[in-house]
Amino acid sequence: MLNLSGLNPPQRQAVETLSGPMLILAGAGTGKTRVITFRMANLIGHGIRADRILSVTFTNKAAKEMRERALKLLGPRIKAKPVVSTFHAYCVRILREDINALGYPKTFVIYDRGDQEAAARTALRDIRVGDKAMKPSDLLNRISTWKMSGISEQNASKHVEADFDFLAAMAYRRYQKQLRASGAVDFDDLLMLTGRLFDEHPELLQKHQAKFDHVQVDEYQDTNGIQFKLIESLVIRHQNICVVGDDDQSIYGWRGAEVQHIMNFGGHFPGTKTFRLENNYRCSEHIVRYANRLVKHNRERHDKKLIAHKPSGTPVRIIAYEDETQESENVVKEIAYLITELGVRPKDIAILFRTNEQPRLFETEMRRLNVPYVLVGGQSFFDRKEIRDFLAYLKVLSAPRDEVSLLRIINTPTRGLGATTVEKLVQLAVERGKSLWEIVPEAVNTGMVSRKALESLSDFRNLLIRFRQSMLDHPEHMADTARQLLKTIDYDGEIDRQYKDEAQAEARKTVLQDLVNSIGQYIEKNNDPSLEGFLETTALMDRDDQNDKDSELADNAVRLMTLHSAKGLEFPRVYLVGMEENLLPHKRSVESDLEKDIAEERRLAYVGVTRAMDDLTLTRAKTRMKWGKRRESMPSRFLFEMQKEPGEELVEEHVGEEEGFEDDFSAPPRERLTSLFEDPDAPPF
Repeated sequence: MLNLSGLNPPQRQAVETLSGPMLILAGAGTGKTRVITFRMANLIGHGIRADRILSVTFTNKAAKEMRERALKLLGPRIKAKPVVSTFHAYCVRILREDINALGYPKTFVIYDRGDQEAAARTALRDIRVGDKAMKPSDLLNRISTWKMSGISEQNASKHVEADFDFLAAMAYRRYQKQLRASGAVDFDDLLMLTGRLFDEHPELLQKHQAKFDHVQVDEYQDTNGIQFKLIESLVIRHQNICVVGDDDQSIYGWRGAEVQHIMNFGGHFPGTKTFRLENNYRCSEHIVRYANRLVKHNRERHDKKLIAHKPSGTPVRIIAYEDETQESENVVKEIAYLITELGVRPKDIAILFRTNEQPRLFETEMRRLNVPYVLVGGQSFFDRKEIRDFLAYLKVLSAPRDEVSLLRIINTPTRGLGATTVEKLVQLAVERGKSLWEIVPEAVNTGMVSRKALESLSDFRNLLIRFRQSMLDHPEHMADTARQLLKTIDYDGEIDRQYKDEAQAEARKTVLQDLVNSIGQYIEKNNDPSLEGFLETTALMDRDDQNDKDSELADNAVRLMTLHSAKGLEFPRVYLVGMEENLLPHKRSVESDLEKDIAEERRLAYVGVTRAMDDLTLTRAKTRMKWGKRRESMPSRFLFEMQKEPGEELVEEHVGEEEGFEDDFSAPPRERLTSLFEDPDAPPF
């Protein structure tokens, strides 16, 4: 029997409720993952087959943690395993079975952001819209917004409000046509096409409904419209749905998340039982007090507050610096002192900021003082040119119709095919409505392509056919085949030509070696490996996985990250920097003057505050350089809301030029700083 003695009363009540709609409101640091995994184990203990329980979350990291915890609770004797998945990975499973009902091949390829931008650029070119009128990234953002609302390319023109939308709707149709022709889908399609499958084929919906008796959803406050509809479709028969979330941490409105889903859960599912997890085991009492004061200023929220279960700890500090340079210099010098003189581990410290522009000055100081750091969410492993090039080769081997990938590699490494030749081939293919390969003979006959270029194309095509067959015939040897492909195309030579610096060239070769290694690791973990499966695994890797990879590469380093990247993490010491109007809250939200926009910024600040376990420092700059001119900055309204009751004056430390740390890092005296960090009543430096 499952031992529930380690759960507090609200946690236990939630775990022991095994049927009907349930809403678990789990504040920051209240043990939500513990509850959802215990409940999963309890369902199985009461006779529900493990593989009849579906648990859905948003990141691979969260899914892995949930799965591992559940299996640990269940023990080794369990035969079937619970299904734990991200939304996107679960939709891939459905589409691999049934997407042919929508006219797509079951071997569809999943486009990453780079592939999408190439397809978007082609779509814009087809409707004769240049980069100045609309960038591919802007088009993709608009398409994504439509898709998250379930709006197809046929219906987008009905949702046009301006000239930009009119052009975007035209390009959307071209973009989707190109994806279908390439046997490809993008990330948003995974959700939208699953929804379409359920709408248009009730028998397939029934098939997937019948697979599960219970559905659990983690981070429910982050669901968008189409995710909500998918979940509702799956549970409409049995109503055994348990969602866990926190409306106070709903910070993804900009990518379609709707906080109303968690606010109105009881209205969508009558008879809902609600449980509030308020006991916070992460943050000190001082930090919890600031967090509660802040978030209560949001009017539309579930009534709840965090209850601290840790001692008071160090008081929260609010420090105002003269400018952004002084802010970065002093924060980093303090961190350097903590590490070198007080023995604090770098990985126990995080600097959190609102915008991607803010870390530059902090990085400069980190390098100057030799403080180890990692910028979380920087360039992804899979965004590097050499990785994208070789993945394009693998995508073409898997899906020969994928012309976006084909065009990327057709002259990489160089094989004597000029950009003009390739452009002519593409134009002719578009005019004839044929694939690139189909158009080559006609291009030769019309003199568009020289005999030499034809020989290069023929050799290239034969190479692809040969290696595709090898991948299909011997998937267990994919890593060896990939290594041989790299050697055959002489990609090392391409790197040597591009990078004259020997060390840089070697580093890029090592990155390719890491990719081949990842194929080997994929084969080890899968009983039935395939090239399609490896590419799917790669495509479904989310930003959280990259954050983990960054952490492994620099295990003991200070973390620099945006507030959005920090969600779900915790650190003993946190510096939340740039606490100014137009930074946090962001300028867009301030200018919109909409309560919902400021409310989301407030929730973002709340997320930042509750990342801190023991020490929290809030900093701001009194002036900041904007467009080459120094301008005065106003303290963030959130500072006032956190520290005092309405109308009371903000109390903060003011550090001027003469008051900051000396440039010579041999100072300040050890005794003075040690007393500051150990004695809460010590005067500010």
